[in-house]
Amino acid sequence: MTEQAAADDPASRTPRPGGRFREMLSRIQEFGRTEHRPRSPRGPLVEGVLGSLLVLLGSFGVGWLVSISAAARLDWVILLRTEPAGVIASTAALTLGCWVMFRAWLRLGRALEGFGGKSLRTVTLAAALWSLPQLVSAPIFSRDVFAYLGQGRLVLAGRDPYESGVSSVANWFQLGTDVLWAESETPYGPIFLWLEAGVMRLTGDDVDLAILLFRAACVLGVVLIMVCVPPLARMHGVDPGRAQWITVANPLLIVSFISSAHNDALMVGLALAGIWAAALGRGVVATLLVVLSIGIKPITMVLLPFIGLLWAGPGASWPRRLRYWAMTAALAAVVLVAVGFVQGSGFGWVSVLAGTGTGSVFWSPIGILDTALSTLLDSLGLTSYWTLDTLKLLGRLISVAIVIVLMVRGSEQHIVQRMMWALTALVVLSPIIQPWYLLWLLPLFAVTGIRGDWQFKWVVFTVAFFLAFGAMDQLSIWNFLQMEGRMAALSLAISWTCIAWMALVDRGTRWVLFQGWRTRGPTARHAADPTTARRPGRHERSGSSGDAHA
Repeated sequence: MTEQAAADDPASRTPRPGGRFREMLSRIQEFGRTEHRPRSPRGPLVEGVLGSLLVLLGSFGVGWLVSISAAARLDWVILLRTEPAGVIASTAALTLGCWVMFRAWLRLGRALEGFGGKSLRTVTLAAALWSLPQLVSAPIFSRDVFAYLGQGRLVLAGRDPYESGVSSVANWFQLGTDVLWAESETPYGPIFLWLEAGVMRLTGDDVDLAILLFRAACVLGVVLIMVCVPPLARMHGVDPGRAQWITVANPLLIVSFISSAHNDALMVGLALAGIWAAALGRGVVATLLVVLSIGIKPITMVLLPFIGLLWAGPGASWPRRLRYWAMTAALAAVVLVAVGFVQGSGFGWVSVLAGTGTGSVFWSPIGILDTALSTLLDSLGLTSYWTLDTLKLLGRLISVAIVIVLMVRGSEQHIVQRMMWALTALVVLSPIIQPWYLLWLLPLFAVTGIRGDWQFKWVVFTVAFFLAFGAMDQLSIWNFLQMEGRMAALSLAISWTCIAWMALVDRGTRWVLFQGWRTRGPTARHAADPTTARRPGRHERSGSSGDAHA
């Protein structure tokens, strides 16, 4: 009996290998389970507005303004932009505001974890409230909107933007175009050239009004996204409130599409509208909407073959598919030829598709491979000048091959997913992947289902990475202050501090790292089971129901 008692005494046991590690891991997991869940979405809603207001304030100090802007001559704006204290406060406000919005986004999702009910209305309200201050902010994270001004003047001057850069127009520099792109041809479609010219014809040299009009066009794109995401999500058995939350309430979308006024918002909104029209069997309307999207940025041309498949309907034979592909291509070609003829640029925009830009970014797969390969070759004393061009060509060929395979192979129940992966291949295998390129893909991933495991964590990580990078990389600071490097370091320090706090300490957000997402409610259960997902009605002729995981 004594020996048995001794054997049962925990103190007398020999520790098993890995026992302490497992115990420590268990304690960490238990720590992560202690969280503060908002009782209602009201707190996150208010928090997001406060974060957006901080971003608004910071934008006037370190956002992009040009010398002829009326806002740049306001006394308090001059103080923020020319005094060290003002620049420091603006950098801190801009960066911190991004993370307050990010935290509000995560807490809103936690408050609505089960979704269902009025969650869609709540998420849409949050996106609207958080976006409102950004309607009047100075452009941040990018100065592409100033290139729109220069290209609009280029069209009005009778020059071809597909052959000439904005530097060929008098006084181009005072409109804020980045000198890096001063001699570059436009990467945009002919319809956006019309929009650029129309805005500049209306506003003349009033830069602030021109930016507001471009931003209004971007808001229209965001509204289209808001309208199209819920029905597309329902079609795939995904909760529309959750899809809307991941997509439209996302702070990266608000900053990139509204604060930065990127025309990608209009491109994505028109593309989603086209996909939804095709899902309802309205092929002509769908094709025209996607052609409008191509007219903003030609990248969405990759969607046309899949629009043809949706138009052909479920169970279409190969002859029927070929016929509807031909009809889609013919309709798109006629419209684009007509637009090019009337606009005067012809098919100059086709050259946009032929190139993938110069250089690469360090986070793109092409950029990573180029850095590794060129470093290896240099260390061996071999030439490495050819690596980037070769990898770009390979990436383009592989992406085209993937698109062709997805066109002709795959279940007709997964056409939207095939479309999603085709666009993803073009983006991922490009040497240039801008932060807002994620937003081309995110709505399609959200409406077809993002699981609550590593998939959702990857979305959060990517959003956090690009928020931190954008806040640090795009700061407009006068050279005479000699503060650009220090402000970038300050912004990065704030970002790292906020990320660490939310991931490890904050009980309202650390669930993302320790627990991940656990959906509840009938919609989530049905979405996880393809056999129980709602089938499209008679007019919903998309063959892509219910294969997603909420």
